[in-house]
Amino acid sequence: MTHRIFVRGACLVALTVTSAAAGRTFEVGPGRALPAIGQVPWESLQPGDVVRIHWRPEPYREKWNISTPGTADAPIRVVGVPDPKGGLPVIDGQDALTRPDLDFPGQARALIRVGCPNGPEGSVPPVPAHVVIEHLEIRGARVPNRFTGRNGIAPYLKHAAGIYIAQGSHVTIRGCVIHDCGNGLMSSGAETLVESCHIFGNGNPGSLYEHNVYTSSSGMVFQSNRLGLLRDGSPGNNFKDRSAGLIVRYNWIEGGNRQLDLVDANDHHAPLSREARYRETLVYGNILVEPAEAGNSQIIHYGGDSGEEEFYRRGILRLYGNTILSFRQGPTTLIRFAGGGAVADCRNNIVWLAHASGRMHLGSGDGRILLAGNWLPERVTPSFGVGHAPVVQGFMEARKGGDPGFLAADRADFRLRSRGAPCAGLSVPLPADFLQAHGIAFQYHPHGPLTARPAETLTLPGAMVATAD
Repeated sequence: MTHRIFVRGACLVALTVTSAAAGRTFEVGPGRALPAIGQVPWESLQPGDVVRIHWRPEPYREKWNISTPGTADAPIRVVGVPDPKGGLPVIDGQDALTRPDLDFPGQARALIRVGCPNGPEGSVPPVPAHVVIEHLEIRGARVPNRFTGRNGIAPYLKHAAGIYIAQGSHVTIRGCVIHDCGNGLMSSGAETLVESCHIFGNGNPGSLYEHNVYTSSSGMVFQSNRLGLLRDGSPGNNFKDRSAGLIVRYNWIEGGNRQLDLVDANDHHAPLSREARYRETLVYGNILVEPAEAGNSQIIHYGGDSGEEEFYRRGILRLYGNTILSFRQGPTTLIRFAGGGAVADCRNNIVWLAHASGRMHLGSGDGRILLAGNWLPERVTPSFGVGHAPVVQGFMEARKGGDPGFLAADRADFRLRSRGAPCAGLSVPLPADFLQAHGIAFQYHPHGPLTARPAETLTLPGAMVATAD
């Protein structure tokens, strides 16, 4: 399978990092100064350094660790240089080699790692910071594949990741394709940004514990990405998160046991649960797709799963401006609360059922759902009706119907008609403090660059509006 470059960064210029300070440039690839990735001095990269990995017909079978810090003005950048047709350089974990003298802790856990080296006993190495990894295709960090490291040939662990941010501040992953790994992407860093990536086909058959994305960051922005189905037979989640300060916006997230599994920073991640922003999670402008009879019938799980309820989120989930599509023939549950005390503020969403026998339950578990400005299906009930049921406010006033005005649902075009849609005028204002930092400025365009959302369409709910009727 050949993957072409998947770039959306131009529409989010404010978040694009550039280097203001000159550093060294390392050219890697056929006919370049460095034929092999292992020849890069990874352990001594400095602020402003750029590693350019050029496309070649065969994959690179090499692993590396980035362990030094850049700066905000001069990040360390690892950049894939595509072929003339846009094909990305491939980094393949199967039979990959790590330079024997490179300090790469936990080699069985990752193909590419960002994190501190082991260092001399008693030393405290600096934490990597301001690192950018972009435009690479990353695959093959999974069982039963093997690699060659400092101690010879060894297998990957089940939870090995294509990219693993073990430690790191202000790490950006952009425009990468990540697939065929145990976990696609893992992050335990701080102020992590993941944008414009295509992540799919990860997980392990029969195991609930590996996912396309698994994060526990202090500050996590996940935007403009396409998350596809996991590996066949893999019951993991599409996006599983234990972060504080989580923002999920403008993504296409399809399939998985749950599309969003937003659970607790338990005792292992306890510092995150003490951050004020741990209690507020933002999910807006996304397309969430529940395939027919795939995985769990719940789309969003919010609260916790460790059993240590003192760490459960118990905060507010702000769910607005999303398009939520279920193709199940039976029931679908929009939000499953765990632990009690949580609130889901749901505004300006479209919730739609594709199948004539499908049903939608807004919630299950102990929590509150606040509804305003949403388009709901006709076959909808406030709760699943088994065990604890959430309190749902605004249900009777919600507008309910079949087609909200999709351009062509029969052709999987779920953009709204900009004029004449039945849901026109439905959206309600967002709080003023939200509009300044988190107003809906963009919309997903399947599956290409984000586009600016015209201000006059903000009275329409959902994540996408057609640019022309």
